[in-house]
Amino acid sequence: MSLEFRPFLQKIGSGQHTSKSLSRTEAEQALTMILKQEATPAQIGAFLIAHRIKRPTGVEMAGFLDAYNSLGASIPAISPLVLSLGCPYDGRDRTVPISPLASLVVASAGEKVLAHGATQMPTKYGMPLIEVWQALGIDWQGLTLGQIQAVLLGTGLGFWYQPDHFPLAQGLVTYREQIGKRPPLATLELLWSPYLGNYHLIAGFVHPPTEQVMAEALALHDFQSFTTVKGLEGSCDLPRDRAVIIGLAGQRLILHSRDFGFGGSDPVLVRSELPRQMQEVVNGATTELQKSVIWNAGFYLWRLGRADHLEQGCQLATELLTGGKVQQKLAELQVAIAKLRDRNQPSAG
Repeated sequence: MSLEFRPFLQKIGSGQHTSKSLSRTEAEQALTMILKQEATPAQIGAFLIAHRIKRPTGVEMAGFLDAYNSLGASIPAISPLVLSLGCPYDGRDRTVPISPLASLVVASAGEKVLAHGATQMPTKYGMPLIEVWQALGIDWQGLTLGQIQAVLLGTGLGFWYQPDHFPLAQGLVTYREQIGKRPPLATLELLWSPYLGNYHLIAGFVHPPTEQVMAEALALHDFQSFTTVKGLEGSCDLPRDRAVIIGLAGQRLILHSRDFGFGGSDPVLVRSELPRQMQEVVNGATTELQKSVIWNAGFYLWRLGRADHLEQGCQLATELLTGGKVQQKLAELQVAIAKLRDRNQPSAG
């Protein structure tokens, strides 16, 4: 039994009236021991569920970020500013994921976009981003960090895959399945960026208290370049059928897509239809999904400073989609990754 870990569990698991929060250092130590599985399985499961019940603080989340920064493999920096997207690892099961298509639009404008995720994840078991990219003909699995960096620099797009680059974190998936609830790690995955350079973070959230914890944790890391979005299924995808709540460096912004000409319903996810729907958007077809992509890409372009206002960002996104630039960008990305895979193949003889 890990006697060293037990005080952390005793501190957060003592009940509603007597439990206490961890310090930043304690939170880092606790998550480090969990990731390395130096704590026992019973302790790991108890900690994850007890901490969910107690609810994490911004200080604790800052300590968890310290652990991820220390143990997680990150992509080396490139010189331009990168847009880093924080979406739930457990995926989507109701609405079409927008961020991969929106990322293609943003990259077509000459910007850099990095996303990250994992395989199908409990407890939701929704469609993960890695599968959305595969439906576009892009497979990010098996690439080294250096290769992802090269693709990011060359095409403006990158995707970091947890099973390849953070096996310690991937090793906790079974615990998430067994406890049957999202642990605080789910919030941490929205905040963390596996990138060592300068980036602007856009992170999704569902509940306002979670947004506050995220803002406090980032402030403790002296990180100010971020935007929070109460998006579709907790992602950073802006909805069209309701108001979207945006957090901008402590300020609140409420946006309605109808005020910008993009009102309507958010496309429903039907996995068998998704490849065709996405290809239609890439080819410039006018569809409901295209409207969602323009609405999101326009917002991203505005937050990156590529547009002076949101309307201008949406106009630029429209021009890129209808002018064939996005179609060219997808083909460029497919070629870049195919070349890397060819190099990875052992030579004959």
